[in-house]
Amino acid sequence: MCDCGSSRIAGAGPFASGRALVEFVLNAHGGSVAASTLPNGGLESRCQGCGAPFVLETFVQCCPTCGGVHAVSPPRASDPAAIQFAGTGFLLPERG
Repeated sequence: MCDCGSSRIAGAGPFASGRALVEFVLNAHGGSVAASTLPNGGLESRCQGCGAPFVLETFVQCCPTCGGVHAVSPPRASDPAAIQFAGTGFLLPERG
């Protein structure tokens, strides 16, 4: 049983914000969560970098317009307000 979402500590783990949340989701379960499809077809959002509308379809995804990296944690995957932005200049690590 996974306990990565069992804590409700504000600002930590799945309840972190900004880049810290993006990095948490990228590393969760050895990276397997990041590319997993969100339930219910994803979340309608606007890029927090350039403002372009897009649908967040996986737990970590780049804006199709500017490449800004966004993420949402599994415990909050149904809440568009929980989508976090890693910040300008953040690049996804290469997986090999």
